Amino acid sequence: MRIVMVILAVFTVASATAQTAPDAASIEELRAGRGFIETPVFTAEQDQKLLVLFDGLRVADVSDGMDAVGLHNTGLMDPAIHPLWKDSKTYNHRFVGIAVTARYVPTNRPSAGKMSTEDFDEWVGNWYWKLSPEPFDVLLRPGSALVLDDANSVDVGSIGSYNILAWKKRGMVGVVTNATARDTDEIETEGVPLYFRGVGRGIRPGRNEVESVNRPVVCGGVLVIPGDVVVADGDGVVVVPRAQAEEVARYARTILDNDKAGRRDLYRELGLPDDPSVE
Repeated sequence: MRIVMVILAVFTVASATAQTAPDAASIEELRAGRGFIETPVFTAEQDQKLLVLFDGLRVADVSDGMDAVGLHNTGLMDPAIHPLWKDSKTYNHRFVGIAVTARYVPTNRPSAGKMSTEDFDEWVGNWYWKLSPEPFDVLLRPGSALVLDDANSVDVGSIGSYNILAWKKRGMVGVVTNATARDTDEIETEGVPLYFRGVGRGIRPGRNEVESVNRPVVCGGVLVIPGDVVVADGDGVVVVPRAQAEEVARYARTILDNDKAGRRDLYRELGLPDDPSVE
């Protein structure tokens, strides 16, 4: 009986293997590179409907909402990903948006070396145009949150005072990167929300290359899939999977409403005037 069971088990495994063995075309597809997590596509109207549910919610509220739906310690980025600037009066550094993603990787191509100014400028332009462009910009629309998985092993400022404004012009509400940005004085003056690991100085040419656009990325230790909800404030960044977003927002709203009501009572007892945090 034991021998029969062993033979049956071997036959079952062999049969399953035969059924799932890839054909030549599938093998070539894999060899050419293939992603296994699909990128969902949503309309602008679907995004806006979801964003209304998250309007005004804080990272802390959303974290509680994630707990309530069984996503403990999920979606919370490394605290090292922090806001470049804060506005403690009107909270303009806060944002809620729908993720658009891009991934940049460190280059392994040779550096420019010593060349004439004209040749160097041509080399830089070619790199920006062919190797490290910003093909995601056409995907940005009102309510977009740009999430960049960048080459944090090199001193590169992929985000600067010009392109961050150009992205804002398209409707982007904020940027999150696991790497760096430059022109930080100007970005703070411009008032565009930016959450990053630290300051970078170098330009992209000679340092990084774009690897993918609107594919799943990892930022601050968190999986970000295009279409997810990104919430950022002084406490950091949390990413809410799209499938659980409405449920998370409903619970988070009760947390925020109860917190405001309780603090308004304390404000009155202490003789403090209301501020935007309790309105």
